[in-house]
Amino acid sequence: MTDIRTSSLSELAVVRHSPARAWAAERLFRLSARGVPVTVTLPSGERFGAGGPELRIERPHAFFSRLGADAKIGFGESYLAGDWSAEDDLADVLTPFAARIATLVPAPLQALRRFVDARKPASERNTVVNARGNISRHYDLSDELFAGFLDETMTYSSAWFERETEDLAVAQRRKIDAILDLAGVREGTSLLEIGTGWGELALRAARRGALVTTLTISAEQQTLARKRLAEAGAGDRVEVVLRDYREAVGRYDAIVSVEMIEAVGEEYWPAYVTTLDRLLVPGGRIGLQAITMPHDRMLATRRSYTWIHKYIFPGGQLMSVEAFEQAVRRYTGLRIRERRSLGESYAHTLRRWRTRFLDAWPQIAEAGFDDTFRRMWEFYLAYSEAGFRGEYLDVHQFGLVKPH
Repeated sequence: MTDIRTSSLSELAVVRHSPARAWAAERLFRLSARGVPVTVTLPSGERFGAGGPELRIERPHAFFSRLGADAKIGFGESYLAGDWSAEDDLADVLTPFAARIATLVPAPLQALRRFVDARKPASERNTVVNARGNISRHYDLSDELFAGFLDETMTYSSAWFERETEDLAVAQRRKIDAILDLAGVREGTSLLEIGTGWGELALRAARRGALVTTLTISAEQQTLARKRLAEAGAGDRVEVVLRDYREAVGRYDAIVSVEMIEAVGEEYWPAYVTTLDRLLVPGGRIGLQAITMPHDRMLATRRSYTWIHKYIFPGGQLMSVEAFEQAVRRYTGLRIRERRSLGESYAHTLRRWRTRFLDAWPQIAEAGFDDTFRRMWEFYLAYSEAGFRGEYLDVHQFGLVKPH
């Protein structure tokens, strides 16, 4: 793939066309749209769908060819290339599809998935070496990019809103405090954080009196997190370490990890949960936040290579609640004591991020990002929002304990 900052149209301009596959993709798309409350409009003026937000197909030949080549990647690539557009809000167009994603393809055709779905490349397996490259492709894009759409806390995970109109930073700090509460973090707690982000959780833990070790495999995040912690006067209570979770050492009273398990990959879920168990003292507690999907959909799509993998999170894999609970039971002595869902809050969070991203685009573009990147990031944020609004995705906070 080309440099993700300047993902020019040169790659997207190559449309693999198979008349038979494009024809089949068009027939299937038309059939699926009958039960989806959207309006699909073609350049000829033809309209179909069950009525609702308008999806305008600007270049039908390219659109259906990309769908026929690989629907899971082609739909998003078509948006990047300008083959289709949303007359209304992009997330409003995508949400009806997300809400019906399990039934868009008729059941008899779903059995053919293993023959047509692209498989995840071996180069994106989350080995200790590969994981750093996978993370770097996303988190090391640019501090200016993330500062452009995140709030003052620089927190890149779901907030917890009590009201939709609430300030984003307030909702983010509520989420962080809830995770720290689940882990029982207080004065004198030795705390391990897996996945530093840009340091806000470590800062709030330090202000409770905890001694914090926080792990990241992003060099740029390590640099900025250290700077932010030093400026906040917490540098002496927090150690920001460039280290993979599998290489972590020590014993801790508490462990926290927010939306990091999504980057682990199914192959390494056992290693992740056994690491939690290994590093936690008896009687210790864990606060963990994870994006989840329905168990049946996880099983059906676990081998598939998608647009999100190719363009946003290489090597990523979402768990179901059941999969997480099974891994904890099978590989550890930990016990899950608490669980809460924040899916609606994630939809609000993503809408705020997308609005802020588009408003800040002139400044973000100055960091070297092109217009195709803008469409890619807009689609990613809207696509994710649609997943939570359509209840295809959820996000959970888990409280775990290690028995004495």
